[in-house]
Amino acid sequence: MDFTAQPKPATALCGVVSADGKIAYPPGVKEITDKITTDEMIKRLKMVVKTFMDMDQDSEDEKQQYLPLALHLASEFFLRNPNKDVRLLVACCLADIFRIYAPEAPYTSHDKLKDIFLFITRQLKGLEDTKSPQFNRYFYLLENLAWVKSYNICFELEDCNEIFIQLFRTLFSVINNSHNKKVQMHMLDLMSSIIMEGDGVTQELLDSILINLIPAHKNLNKQSFDLAKVLLKRTVQTIEACIANFFNQVLVLGRSSVSDLSEHVFDLIQELFAIDPHLLLSVMPQLEFKLKSNDGEERLAVVRLLAKLFGSKDSDLATQNRPLWQCFLGRFNDIHVPVRLESVKFASHCLMNHPDLAKDLTEYLKVRSHDPEEAIRHDVIVTIITAAKRDLALVNDQLLGFVRERTLDKRWRVRKEAMMGLAQLYKKYCLHGEAGKEAAEKVSWIKDKLLHIYYQNSIDDKLLVEKIFAQYLVPHNLETEERMKCLYYLYASLDPNAVKALNEMWKCQNMLRSHVRELLDLHKQPTSEANCSAMFGKLMTIAKNLPDPGKAQDFVKKFNQVLGDDEKLRSQLELLISPTCSCKQADICVREIARKLANPKQPTNPFLEMVKFLLERIAPVHIDSEAISALVKLMNKSIEGTADDEEEGVSPDTAIRSGLELLKVLSFTHPTSFHSAETYESLLQCLRMEDDKVAEAAIQIFRNTGHKIETDLPQIRSTLIPILHQKAKRGTPHQAKQAVHCIHAIFTNKEVQLAQIFEPLSRSLNADVPEQLITPLVSLGHISMLAPDQFASPMKSVVANFIVKDLLMNDRVQAIKLLVRWLLGMKNNQSKSANSTLRLSAMLVSEGDLTEQKRISKSDMSRLRLAAGSAIMKLAQEPCYHEIITPEQFQLCALVINDECYQVRQIFAQKLHKALVKLLLPLEYMAIFALCAKDPVKERRAHARQCLLKNISIRREYIKQNPMATEKLLSLLPEYVVPYMIHLLAHDPDFTRSQDVDQLRDIKECLWFMLEVLMTKNENNSHAFMKKMAENIKLTRDAQSPDESKTNEKLYTVCDVALCVINSKSALCNADSPKDPVLPMKFFTQPEKDFCNDKSYISEETRVLLLTGKPKPAGVLGAVNKPLSATGRKPYVRSTGTETGSNINVNSELNPSTGNRSRQLFSPIILLLNPVRIISVPPEINSDQATQGNISSDRGKKRTVTAAGAENIQQKTDEKIDESGPPAPSKPRRGRRPKSESQGNATKNDDLNKPINKGRKRAAVGQESPGGLEAGNAKAPKLQDLAKKAAPAERQIDLQR
Repeated sequence: MDFTAQPKPATALCGVVSADGKIAYPPGVKEITDKITTDEMIKRLKMVVKTFMDMDQDSEDEKQQYLPLALHLASEFFLRNPNKDVRLLVACCLADIFRIYAPEAPYTSHDKLKDIFLFITRQLKGLEDTKSPQFNRYFYLLENLAWVKSYNICFELEDCNEIFIQLFRTLFSVINNSHNKKVQMHMLDLMSSIIMEGDGVTQELLDSILINLIPAHKNLNKQSFDLAKVLLKRTVQTIEACIANFFNQVLVLGRSSVSDLSEHVFDLIQELFAIDPHLLLSVMPQLEFKLKSNDGEERLAVVRLLAKLFGSKDSDLATQNRPLWQCFLGRFNDIHVPVRLESVKFASHCLMNHPDLAKDLTEYLKVRSHDPEEAIRHDVIVTIITAAKRDLALVNDQLLGFVRERTLDKRWRVRKEAMMGLAQLYKKYCLHGEAGKEAAEKVSWIKDKLLHIYYQNSIDDKLLVEKIFAQYLVPHNLETEERMKCLYYLYASLDPNAVKALNEMWKCQNMLRSHVRELLDLHKQPTSEANCSAMFGKLMTIAKNLPDPGKAQDFVKKFNQVLGDDEKLRSQLELLISPTCSCKQADICVREIARKLANPKQPTNPFLEMVKFLLERIAPVHIDSEAISALVKLMNKSIEGTADDEEEGVSPDTAIRSGLELLKVLSFTHPTSFHSAETYESLLQCLRMEDDKVAEAAIQIFRNTGHKIETDLPQIRSTLIPILHQKAKRGTPHQAKQAVHCIHAIFTNKEVQLAQIFEPLSRSLNADVPEQLITPLVSLGHISMLAPDQFASPMKSVVANFIVKDLLMNDRVQAIKLLVRWLLGMKNNQSKSANSTLRLSAMLVSEGDLTEQKRISKSDMSRLRLAAGSAIMKLAQEPCYHEIITPEQFQLCALVINDECYQVRQIFAQKLHKALVKLLLPLEYMAIFALCAKDPVKERRAHARQCLLKNISIRREYIKQNPMATEKLLSLLPEYVVPYMIHLLAHDPDFTRSQDVDQLRDIKECLWFMLEVLMTKNENNSHAFMKKMAENIKLTRDAQSPDESKTNEKLYTVCDVALCVINSKSALCNADSPKDPVLPMKFFTQPEKDFCNDKSYISEETRVLLLTGKPKPAGVLGAVNKPLSATGRKPYVRSTGTETGSNINVNSELNPSTGNRSRQLFSPIILLLNPVRIISVPPEINSDQATQGNISSDRGKKRTVTAAGAENIQQKTDEKIDESGPPAPSKPRRGRRPKSESQGNATKNDDLNKPINKGRKRAAVGQESPGGLEAGNAKAPKLQDLAKKAAPAERQIDLQR
């Protein structure tokens, strides 16, 4: 029943006051005293309640009549009555009395008023039970009090605060989810009137409100939180000052005793800010003060608070309070690690909720992405990736760039988070296209970056890249057609380095499959000591391809034992690595093997995890016969023009060419999958295309996969043979090479096929048409190399009658290549061919010009020097030719790495590294890298150092993994390069005066360039070993000129410089050498008996200058962090009997006749080799040459690169280059100008247009001439600004990994 809705009676109630002054009761109501029963009292009180309920303030007579009753109802008898119904009825009466007699209460005693209001407040607890029969009366009581604002009477009381606190606590405690909005509204009216109309809010009263905002109370009673929230919103103008005073007391003055809520101030601030930021207008400056506290924990608490305030979705605090925002951003650089960590975590919410603040956060996140703490760098990545996954528009390119940088972090946890985060973004926005093409374009670089990481040395990085490729770049769980489409267009859109990385990944996986296959083959063999030894070596190799190789060794051994005991497991593994295994079969095999090895009692099984790593690497989850067929169909659609190439962002030509390249790579790793008529028909179609690259790749695929074509697919064979013949005769040089090799590889009657190509080509050679000669020469060269016995005699005639007479003076590069291929082919038949090659001797002409007519262009001279140097290296890989290469010829070959042309140096270094890293070249060729210290381009020096690191690492690892290698240490041990380096530097053309300090400084730099890498670790006391080698050399003579005192003096001087460097850099070099070094007899004589050379060839003053002088800029060498990768091969080990000897053995020499005869085989290459060293600039430069900055070196060390456009050669040296260039000088200079000659006249000149005729000059990269290859921009550091003024910006193609 709603009491508020009852109408008032038509006539006023009439009560009579007795003559003796007794209380007047409403009509029908008898006296209410303690004499009656409770039930009767309740009955009478209900009638009184109804009477007061119907009265209004205008009934003056009635008010006067019932005044005694009003006073009577406030007596202690009623206020302390034990019956709750009595108390409720009395409270309702009192509430109506306050309404009727307002604004003056009938009670004048302050104590009585306090008792009455405390009594009424206690009755309000009945509101809690909405299902109570009396709830409507409790609601009427609340409504009456709120409407009349009865509690405002208490403002006159001194201790009114006690009443208000009790009221507020009561109301907050009784409110619950069963109350309707009217109840909450009346409570709000009641409390807000007290707050807004009072003189202020005391701390205790404020606490009674704020305590409901604390998380613990909030969770217990959500309705009380909502009530407090609305109350604060309604009274914000009044209560704000009270709140500010509270926080000022606690935060600024530190008076935590003012309130029991002091320890919850930050929680309260957060809640108050969410309710209404205006509640904290005066509090925010106090937070700025706390942000600068000396207490780290306090700053941390404030940062956590402000992170929530700034980051909340609807917050505009950062805009409204810029000083506080800037102060908060400063905590990103806090000295306390947890503060920085909390700041970084905040950034994620801020980016998602307030994209407009991303600009402010970017610079601070940049600094934190380089934080010394791993956890902070990790959280920076998580912050950015989380926001990017929500919406890519929330993060700018700079923020994504921070994640990109962290993929190379020194900590694995950080690298992994960055890589996985980027992979998830790529899959979301590129693969699934969730945000359109614009978003996909924004993160298109991710695929390249992730694959680039495969170049890192860490096996963990490589494994993660493989996992990312299989799960995110090309998800293996897609259907075959969809999976191959994804791979097809991914491969077409990758940059060259990413393509190389992907190819390397497939290559490594294939190699690991081979290791496992060989391990299974060993299991099939009878048990023996040799078998066990081979099996152990194979297990160690497999363990290296798994994470944490140390632990992996134990797990691999355990897995090997399981394989030996379980034949079914072996058969599953054999099926998995079988060339015919499909992707679906592979998935089944992996699950089956994992199930057999699983242990239900062991939830975390590291052994099983390691085996899964191995299985994931060797399982063919992407490629099988069905996949290859799908790839070929995609390529056919691109050829026909029906593919979605343009929609995928790839042109049809690019798609076709990349598709063929992809198939070519897969033909190496999965050759069996190509064996189908449909696939080969498509490849034949590619062979007929006009695109030379496409046809070349198709031939190579046939070469790799066509071993069964002859027997299984005769129709394909009959179509293929004429095409291969045509390509070998009239195709491009590369096509001709591949066609010859393809015929040799896949046909049984290859002799007949090659003869059908050789005979017409050899008869049709015509030097008058040089442009048509290249392809025939390439084909003839490769035929003679592949089938030397068959074509030995005809090839002699071609060499003698055509190559020497007509061609060597015209197309020199191709002539050299043909000679090398011929010599390599007949390496076991050289004695029969020696007579025909004697005609090839010629006078050495400077700068590679054999014609003596001085008409050769500088680009051709550069090409020729490169071809000659490369030819020497190629021949040196064969023992029969290496033995007859003289030290002089070796030195000429070495000087090519200091050639004046940047591209010559670049390509020569690439070829040198490639041969050394495969252990094909003898060890002395590694000494050539010491000359790279003279290179003027810092990137070239840096790359040379990386080459040295890789070569030394591979050789040391090979010795460890191959016990038999200890017998061949002279050819493998990296430290044995020191004697070769000392001898090479002693014969450096720049080293003309053994006492010239500047020249000695150059020698010292070259020595340290090599020794710095060798001395990184003192393995097996190697420092003392190298020192002993240098000391022993001083007891010998130079075998090149043993009787020339000046030559020997230079040799001993270089030894003293080496000893000086070793002694200054290592305190361990004075220990005893573990063994007596062996010196190469080809370069040093045997020590004479009773010969003692204790003379010091450098003065003490020179020694000090060398050690304390300004160091050369070698620190840059560590800047290129691009590990080189190459597969190891069985090393070439030369015979030690003819070339080396200990300090005891007798020196031996080559047979003179044999040596002379064999040297004549490749003497033209030596004659062509004389390189132009990096030294000077022609005094006059034609207008078509690039402007060069003529600046002399401060120290005279680096040689100048004369970078005219005509000097720039292409990496593909057989391609055409513009032959325009400066006319040859009247008297060409040979070799490098001695340093002393140039240094004395060196001058400094800032005028770029003024030519300098003397003095060394740092490298300046020239502008390419029309038709030439782009030159690089890798200038010496001091020339960068000048070069920009002198010539347009250019690019150099630096040597890649």
